[in-house]
Amino acid sequence: MYCKELVESRRAGGVKRMAGVTSAGNVLSRRDRAFAGGRAGASRHVAIRPRGGPGRRAAVVRAPLFAALFLVLAGGAGAQPYPVKPVRLIVPFAPGGDTDTVARLIAPRLAEALGQQVIVDNRPGAGSLIGIEAMLRAPADGYTLAMGTISSLAVLPVTRSNVPYDPVQDIAPVILATVVPYVLHVHPSVPARSVAEFVRFAAARPGELAYGTPGVATGVHLTTEYFSSTAGVQLTHVPYKGSGPVLVDLLAGNIPVAFTTFSTSGQHVRSGRLRALAIAASARSRDFPQVPTMSEAGYRGFEASTWHGVVTRAGTPRAIVTRLNAGIARILNGADVRPALVSAGFDIGAGTVEDFEHYVKSEIGKWRKVAARAKVRAD
Repeated sequence: MYCKELVESRRAGGVKRMAGVTSAGNVLSRRDRAFAGGRAGASRHVAIRPRGGPGRRAAVVRAPLFAALFLVLAGGAGAQPYPVKPVRLIVPFAPGGDTDTVARLIAPRLAEALGQQVIVDNRPGAGSLIGIEAMLRAPADGYTLAMGTISSLAVLPVTRSNVPYDPVQDIAPVILATVVPYVLHVHPSVPARSVAEFVRFAAARPGELAYGTPGVATGVHLTTEYFSSTAGVQLTHVPYKGSGPVLVDLLAGNIPVAFTTFSTSGQHVRSGRLRALAIAASARSRDFPQVPTMSEAGYRGFEASTWHGVVTRAGTPRAIVTRLNAGIARILNGADVRPALVSAGFDIGAGTVEDFEHYVKSEIGKWRKVAARAKVRAD
C-alpha cells in the first residue's frame, strides 16, 4: 500500500515530494532560524566566524574569561596556543535534523569563544559512519570535532561487525550536549489514534507499511525494530541520510510512520499535520501532555532517547578536550541557549568529560541487549 512504490522510488534515486515541500530546509527553517541564526539546508560547509569583523578575534582573545578558558598549550614547551586556525565540526547527517540543529546552535558561540572560525561540515551517509570516519582521519589536535550520537557511538558498534573504530578506544568524548526521547508518529492518513490501534492496523498489513530512519543502524532504526518485535508487527525499513528528509516524507505521506522527536515534529503535531501516538520516556512531555508514554500505551519499560554530543579523535591533548568541554558547557547553559533547547523538547547534558565517557559505555551495554533481543544486524 505504502511500501512498494516508496522502495522502488528510493532505489530509482529519490522519493516524490509533496507540493510545496521541496526540502528539509523549507519544513524546518523557522526552528533553525530561531536556534542557529540561519536556515536549514544551507551549503554543506558553513564557516561561522566571530562577530565583529577582523578586529573581533583580538578582542575575544584578550578577554580574560576566554583567555583563561582556551589559550592553552597543546603540547610541551614551545607549542602553539590553541587554537591558531579554524576548527571543523563534522555533522554526520544531512542538514535539518536534531543533530544539525544542535551543532549550528553551538558553532557560532564557540567561534566567538575561540576567536576562530568554526566550520560546520555535513557529511551524511552510512548511518553516521562516513562523518565519524572523516573525523578519525584528521590529526588528533583538536581542530576536527564531530557530533557523536547514539548511532555512531552506541548502535553501529553493536549491530555491525565491520565498524572501523572502537567507540571507547578510538574516540575521545568532549561533552554530552542534549538528550531527547523518541516519539512514535503517524501521518494523519493512518486510521490510528493510539498505539493499540496502530498495531492492529499494521498487523493486518504485514510488510506493507514503511517506516523511515536517518540511516541503517541508527538509534531510530534499532528503536523501531525493537518496537516491531515487541508489538508483533512487520514494518519495512526505508533509510535516509538524516532525520530532516525523514520528516519531509512523513509530512508528505510518502511514509506512514516514524519515530522522531518533538524537537523536530512539535509544530506539525500542533498543526495536525502529524499525529503523535506515544513518547518513549518515563514521563509525559511537558509541552504535549496529551501524548501518553509507551508504558501507558501498554509497552512497559519501553524507553528510548536520541542524544547528541561533541567528540574528537582519541589522543587529542586532554587539556584541549577539558577546555572545550568547559566552553561548550557554558554555551549550553547560557541564557540565550538553554531556554530555547528546553522549550523545543531537549534535555541539557553539559556534564564533564568523565560523565560523557560513562554515559557512552552505559548506552553501548543497553543497545547491545536491545539489538540481541530484536535480532537486529546491519551487516
